[in-house]
Amino acid sequence: MSNVRSALRQREQGFMESACNYLSMNSTRSLIPHTIFFALLFAFTFGGCKNKNDPYGAGGYGAMDGDSVYGTPLGTRPDGAAFFGANVDRTVYAPIYFSFDSFAILEGETLKLDGIARSMRGSRNTVIIAGFTDERGTEEYNRALGERRAQAVREALIQRGVSAALLQTVSFGEEEPADPGSGESAWAKNRRAEFGVVR
Repeated sequence: MSNVRSALRQREQGFMESACNYLSMNSTRSLIPHTIFFALLFAFTFGGCKNKNDPYGAGGYGAMDGDSVYGTPLGTRPDGAAFFGANVDRTVYAPIYFSFDSFAILEGETLKLDGIARSMRGSRNTVIIAGFTDERGTEEYNRALGERRAQAVREALIQRGVSAALLQTVSFGEEEPADPGSGESAWAKNRRAEFGVVR
């Protein structure tokens, strides 16, 4: 801890020496360039600090930090395994549906998850869980919401005894709608998480 404090003191002293030297050399200039100089110096000196209270980054917007998602490490995805690839079967399990602007698993979907978990526990195949949204919202927001939906399903399956190493996630947001229509009946079909079993 004392090494950290010492390093911070040296950094502050260097900052102050730079500031004093700059002021003494440029005392006849206006204050506006000085203000800009110090604002930039401060931003570059202290702006790169990560917020330790935000484990998901970007104000909670993203869901991943490296290869860990919500504390459960992602396994290695098999080479050539892409959700829409020829070696991935997307017809094995029915989708899980969500309410508008939510990644909470609906009570009516839990029995479906129980059955999917029972089947997955007896398999060694990697499963890619893809999260989707309806068309409302920005592309960035929907991509993040789709990731949260995929992660919510992944965590629910892990809680039901499925190996975390076999579960991968991806988000397509509003891309690849199940129903290209507009309106609540189409949107309800698009708010989903789908499963792709890697063969």
